[in-house]
Amino acid sequence: MGPSIVSKLVNRRGTLSHEITLSLIALVLGAAVLYVDAFTEIESAIAVLYVIVLLLSAEMLTRMGTTLLAVVCAALTLFAYFYSHGLGEDIPAQLRLAVSLAAITITCALILRNEAARAGLIEANLHLRDSETRYRYIFEHSRIALWERDYSAVRAFLMSLKAEGVADLKEYYRTNPGIIATCTGLIRTIASNDAALELLGHVGDGPPALTMRRYIAPDDDTFLDLMNAIFCGERHFEGKGNLVAENGETRLVIMSMSFPEDPTAFNRVVVGMVDITQREMMQKAIREAQDELALASRAATVGTLSASLAHELNQPLGAIVVNAQTLLRWLNREPPDLAAVRRSAERIIRDSQRASEIIHNTRSMLTQTDRTPEQVDLETLIEETGALMEHDFQRDMVDFDVIPAEEPLTVKAIRIELQQVLINLVTNAVQAMRETAIDRRKILISLARKDDIFVTLSVRDFGPGISEESMAKLFTPFFTTKPSGMGMGLSICRSTLEARGGQLIAGNHPEGGAIFEMIIPIEDDHERH
Repeated sequence: MGPSIVSKLVNRRGTLSHEITLSLIALVLGAAVLYVDAFTEIESAIAVLYVIVLLLSAEMLTRMGTTLLAVVCAALTLFAYFYSHGLGEDIPAQLRLAVSLAAITITCALILRNEAARAGLIEANLHLRDSETRYRYIFEHSRIALWERDYSAVRAFLMSLKAEGVADLKEYYRTNPGIIATCTGLIRTIASNDAALELLGHVGDGPPALTMRRYIAPDDDTFLDLMNAIFCGERHFEGKGNLVAENGETRLVIMSMSFPEDPTAFNRVVVGMVDITQREMMQKAIREAQDELALASRAATVGTLSASLAHELNQPLGAIVVNAQTLLRWLNREPPDLAAVRRSAERIIRDSQRASEIIHNTRSMLTQTDRTPEQVDLETLIEETGALMEHDFQRDMVDFDVIPAEEPLTVKAIRIELQQVLINLVTNAVQAMRETAIDRRKILISLARKDDIFVTLSVRDFGPGISEESMAKLFTPFFTTKPSGMGMGLSICRSTLEARGGQLIAGNHPEGGAIFEMIIPIEDDHERH
């Protein structure tokens, strides 16, 4: 219990001998004041000297101990008064008593306040030391290149230029380019971390030069921008510039720093730099790779377009050749059958116009020229397609039947696009039935209104149908099951319909054969949006 009470009252700050000496002096002084005040005839406020006892003991006592000692001194003062003066009325003695008690109380309060201020100052000092320790640790161990630099001289120089009437530092630099060398010479390096030394190429080679003049790349404007920021009184600067390392290698860095509000604090400015050389090289490589990819993509587009054109033009050009051969046969007859010649010539003209429309349509897509939709009667379109494919039907002995809709169906679309899709589907149907028995070779076209927005045009054949393996890749460009096929037809058909808000759906009919459904919007999707 004893040591616990002592620890609450005594606050040991000095050496033991020093504390014992102060304690003895305070004890002797207190005893002397009590003796003179109580047992002598001296009429004076001698008890005020207890203040000295408090001051001598304050260094050794806690706040509780100081308060207790002040109470003891006040009690001794009262004891001495009543012992020497009794209970009688003695105004001068009472005034001396009041002065002594007031002095003891005020001194105790001042000591307690000073102790609180001292404790606060010690705590603040500890926090400051901890903060400095953390800052120093971060500064020295950070992987970001950090410097502490003295910019006070360069700021004073720039402010002197402003005082002389220089309003635009960059304009002044054009006529006085030596200003950069002057400013770099005024900047002093106070400290730098390992990352900064590594950035400049000083790993294991000793400290770098005090100035940064030798490390700034020639013709680099970043340092001029930095000086202009100081000149204009900005609080923060960040820029991208080049540094020349000790080995002569140029490194691209991002430099960042904040300037203090107080001009006197420019003697310690923290400068951070991040080496982005590798990042820039990687980005450059990525840009070059993207350029190469774009070039390859353009080449692939040209190849795809060429394949598309070849596929689309194959049918009308083949029809032209067949009709031209037929025309020659009619001319070689004796006498020539001019009526048949006329019919063949008309077919050649018709197929030539269709080939021209295909090329025009492709050019419009490449140049993104708006093609004007028109009202297309689907039954008429089917009849025209049947006429165009008549030679193919005769050659492969295929029947071409149409199941008309209950009402006339008209859509707003690009005629040549719908016709090319339908011709591709019919051509595929003809080719799919070459191994089918002749009596079963039939193409069935049906028309129906799907809803208020779409019309369905179905093309069904009576061939072997589509295998599961082929179904998964049916619309993939360059996928084909035909030995001489290009694999572009269905891909083109689907993308053509989807570009206009429609769909192309493939499947197998329950009664055999494949069926393709063209889902065509009644109104052109481009106009609806």
